[in-house]
Amino acid sequence: MMNTRIFISMLLLCALPVMHVHAQEMIIYPAKGQSAEQMEKDKAECRAWAEKETGVDPLALAEKSATQPAPAGPQGERIKGAARGAAAGAVVGAIAGDAGKGAAIGAGAGTVAGGARQRGTARAEQETQQQQQADSKASLDRFNKAYSACLEGKGYTIK
Repeated sequence: MMNTRIFISMLLLCALPVMHVHAQEMIIYPAKGQSAEQMEKDKAECRAWAEKETGVDPLALAEKSATQPAPAGPQGERIKGAARGAAAGAVVGAIAGDAGKGAAIGAGAGTVAGGARQRGTARAEQETQQQQQADSKASLDRFNKAYSACLEGKGYTIK
């Protein structure tokens, strides 16, 4: 079970750059002649220690990045604005004596307002997504720093 988790962790750590979380590639060299078996054991111990120390689980971070749906963006704001504008324009036009002309003017104004609302919503979604990516990168950087420190303490050279 532990080996499966380690394998999946390693696989997802390699896939992180593809998932919008830009991982820094680490080169680990056994500077004190450690065997491949010892190196794998040390890497697993350091991974567990770094997770505990930082509170960051790269596997969970990768799964979260992989399962986040792409933002759909605002849908139909211009149409909704046009409908609201037409309704309001018809009311105002009816009072002024020409409901059809008021509805047409209101629909045009509503379309413009809906477009502005749509652009604002899209901009806010983009900023949120960029902030989430920055937070994920900062978390992964913190994990990598702890992971590297542990491995260096065990006699490995990290680049």
